[in-house]
Amino acid sequence: MKVWVVRFVSLLAFNVVTLLVIGWLTPARVGWAALWAGIVLTALALWIKPLVTRWFHSMAEKSATRRTKVGQKIVEFLLALAVAFLVWIATVLLSGVSIGGGFFGWAWGWILPPVLLLIGWAVYDAIDDKVEARAGAVYDRAMGGPARPVDDGSTPAVPAAPETSAARRELKDGLTDEQRRMLDELGS
Repeated sequence: MKVWVVRFVSLLAFNVVTLLVIGWLTPARVGWAALWAGIVLTALALWIKPLVTRWFHSMAEKSATRRTKVGQKIVEFLLALAVAFLVWIATVLLSGVSIGGGFFGWAWGWILPPVLLLIGWAVYDAIDDKVEARAGAVYDRAMGGPARPVDDGSTPAVPAAPETSAARRELKDGLTDEQRRMLDELGS
């Protein structure tokens, strides 16, 4: 559960900032609704976006063999833009964000924010490991647990003992090395 809390809170903070930037650069009126819209956007990005993305990609895979590499990249970009557009529509409908400013303002309020969401998601994907590590350390301190040191890359990593790395693998999937080996043998 801690992983989901940390992921949700770190993405929420990033989404609120992204929404404030969208409110500043586009005709979309975000204001104080950024907090609730951030919660809605975070929930959509964590649970609905992967489902819609998988659905769109499964439809696009049917004709992938007929496209060139450039054509495939264009289709992938358009799919990502379509997902961002759907997430933006749901965010506007489920929160206090409004679109205003006449016809051109209305058009730019629906077209430009999904592009900014795509840029924001790309930035977050690039930095999410560090953001989640820092948020995890803050969560540990807040819950009174042992504070984990945050790896900022300034100190060289100490190689882990084989017992430690085996224990980490076991914590990750619940299997011991012997169980993992037996499972691999079953699959052969």
